[in-house]
Amino acid sequence: MVTTGRSVWSGTVAAHSPPSPSMAVMPDRHTLAETERAMTAHVSDLPLNLPAAAAVSSLYRAANAVRVHLTNSVLREHGLTWTGFVVLWVVWIWDGIETRHAAENAAISKATLTGVVKTLEARGLIIRRVSDADRRLVNLELTPRGLALMKELYPVFNAAEAEVVAGLSPRGLAQLTNSLRSIVTELETKPTAIVTDAEAS
Repeated sequence: MVTTGRSVWSGTVAAHSPPSPSMAVMPDRHTLAETERAMTAHVSDLPLNLPAAAAVSSLYRAANAVRVHLTNSVLREHGLTWTGFVVLWVVWIWDGIETRHAAENAAISKATLTGVVKTLEARGLIIRRVSDADRRLVNLELTPRGLALMKELYPVFNAAEAEVVAGLSPRGLAQLTNSLRSIVTELETKPTAIVTDAEAS
């Protein structure tokens, strides 16, 4: 897992004084190359599969970078968080879905889903409906307002997705897609793929 650095001066009394020339100030953000060099310096003497570590670290960092970019460039304007958008998307593509399956498909805990749904309900984008077949089950459905939002928003979201991969050739894009699908397909077979209520989303 890769984390970004925070300035050692932020939020402290020292923030009001310039740092000593002999004391380094940590940047708020490190580049991928800087992070990989720092990691190598700390783990090079350990018995590790470094290519695997580099691949998964890059995958994690890429996923976070894409999430932040799409949230800031598209979703925030519509008052949506990433998780809120994913829940709307899951309910939309399945034309309504049980809450337990919505949580699984969105890769979040049931507790997290409950909070997200309350927010989306308050905005008039989603409704909860008790199942006719089993009143213990609750289905999520988009309201007309929620459906209209997704039809308006998703083309804009997709345009931002296209921007993210614009630097790849068609062949490179296909190879990336196939490689990522292989990873997802492999992990879907494992019991550890399920998000539990004890986990943070």
